[in-house]
Amino acid sequence: MTPVTTTLALLLLPLASAAVIALFLRRRHNLAAAVSVLAAAGIAALAATLIFATDRTPVTGSLEWLTLGPLTLKLGFLVDDLAKLMMAVVAFVGFLIHVFSVGYMHDDEAKARFFGGLSIFMFSMLGIVVADNLFMIFIFWELVGFSSYLLINHYNQKQAASDAAKKAFIVNRIGDFGFLLGILWCWWQFGTTNLTELTAIMGKGGVVVATALPLLLFCGAVGKSAQFPLQVWLPDAMEGPTPVSALIHAATMVAAGIYMLCRINVLMTADALWWIMVIGTATAAYAALCAVVQRDIKKVLAYSTLSQLGYMVAAFGLGSIAAQHPQVVKEINGTVVDDIETVFAVAAKTGAAAAMFHLTTHAFFKALLFLGSGSVIAGCHHEQDIFKMGGLWKKMPVTFWTFTIGVAAIAGLPFLSGFFSKDAILYLAFLNNKAVFGILTATAVLTSFYMVRMWKLTFFGEARSHEAEHAHETGLTMTLPLVVLALLSVVGGYSGFFAKIAGSFAELVPEAHGSAHTAMLLLSCGILLLGAGVAWLFYKADATDTLAARSPAAFGLLGRLQLAPDRFYGWYVAKVQQRFAMVLNFLDTIFVAGLPRLGAEIVSWFGAGARLLHVGSLHGYVYWFLFGAALCWAIATGLL
Repeated sequence: MTPVTTTLALLLLPLASAAVIALFLRRRHNLAAAVSVLAAAGIAALAATLIFATDRTPVTGSLEWLTLGPLTLKLGFLVDDLAKLMMAVVAFVGFLIHVFSVGYMHDDEAKARFFGGLSIFMFSMLGIVVADNLFMIFIFWELVGFSSYLLINHYNQKQAASDAAKKAFIVNRIGDFGFLLGILWCWWQFGTTNLTELTAIMGKGGVVVATALPLLLFCGAVGKSAQFPLQVWLPDAMEGPTPVSALIHAATMVAAGIYMLCRINVLMTADALWWIMVIGTATAAYAALCAVVQRDIKKVLAYSTLSQLGYMVAAFGLGSIAAQHPQVVKEINGTVVDDIETVFAVAAKTGAAAAMFHLTTHAFFKALLFLGSGSVIAGCHHEQDIFKMGGLWKKMPVTFWTFTIGVAAIAGLPFLSGFFSKDAILYLAFLNNKAVFGILTATAVLTSFYMVRMWKLTFFGEARSHEAEHAHETGLTMTLPLVVLALLSVVGGYSGFFAKIAGSFAELVPEAHGSAHTAMLLLSCGILLLGAGVAWLFYKADATDTLAARSPAAFGLLGRLQLAPDRFYGWYVAKVQQRFAMVLNFLDTIFVAGLPRLGAEIVSWFGAGARLLHVGSLHGYVYWFLFGAALCWAIATGLL
């Protein structure tokens, strides 16, 4: 197969799987699962042939789809090093999650619908990855939102799941509206939305891009990657099955916003990058604080995902180093660049490389943590409260050890994948913005704190519920993906492994050398020891939340901080939006519907009266005669 046919097969295989399941296998649950898993395996195999091909030349192709006046919409693909990196995450992690789902959804009565949803999601996500223009990205962007809605709402008999699916869909539409405006603006200014053509146009220099353009495009990432202030949908989305949380809300869909930003980095301005950096930093810190007070094991991981996504967005925004510190490019890349436009381009790519590096390692260890939590939930008979667990390290040894690797990776244990990618972002922040560096460092301490808190309460101490007492290790289909993801969480951060899948893109990842490397190593160890040590000593492995018991004021403050955005949106909808809607309804009733209706009634009355002149009725003629006589008298006497 040629690279072009391989790419087409990669894209269409999950669509074929979803179609077969929807049309023929809706009641053949096990067969539907087998078709979806085989399709995921085929995707992984096809992706491997593209990723590990010796020829790193980008694979391109396009087909004209629709012409509307001067606007021509094309369906095309661009498989370069950046796309291959994202493809590796979607294909390989997606396949492992499919395998895990076979065991987790074993007794589910709607298993065929679930696996059909997974297949349509894989099709949608791969469409974003290989798309060569912004319009095509937007089409698959919306398909991802649709498939996410279906999967979050899998347990549709639960009101909470239905509400969470609607909330995710509506909140994402807000961000997507800004994204669409940005796409239209891009086409209006440049006459194209093709990524290769945009790169060529910007490479010529002299092109002025308004800061609002990349910020409008960033709105799509704010919604899809759950950045402040549109982060409210992600924690509620945990109502979906745990494999959905792992695939969509940890490894792939929420990372699509980061990938899209890296795709359009040529359109970025220094001011836009600064705002992106601020929003990412604020999201990282806010979500880490919220995670400290969570009891639900999946909610802890959900807020952790929010925080890590904030890390990635902040890393991308830290590409603004070119605006203030051109010499930093030399420190990071070891090259001398004099031209300021070239400096900015290299710096922006450096921020993108750091973000994608952390996206990749995060996909490995966060998918591991979510699937590990799914194994814990299944082993504890669907108990999700960490304060009702305990003592699981003996009863679920495979889950315990693999979960431990995931916790160590996200906490930044040296020489695991999270250590390398987190340090790349912290080093970039240290060179660029000391305030952001301080906030991200504090966030890293909180990360190790709440992760060790969850780890200790889940696995250590005595069993604190009937479900925990009767916990058991899950089957091979659930534990084998954990082992593979644990291995990837160890090796995923090493430059040799990352370069294999990222190609030349890996060369732009910031890396400290010499004394700076030693300082970053000591900093990481300090972050880990401080956060993990305090959590281990502070929390007891019992049913009492130590923070709530010892400092109810702080606990209450963090709880209110978590609920504040939802309460604000609830107040806005009830007090502002609904009242505005009532005003519009009144105006519609009076002016849009009322006045035309009144006019119609008046005309109808005159028409009815006029008809009486021609119906041959003596009574009608008498009335008209009396009306005419009274009118003539009024005119003659001067009354009219």
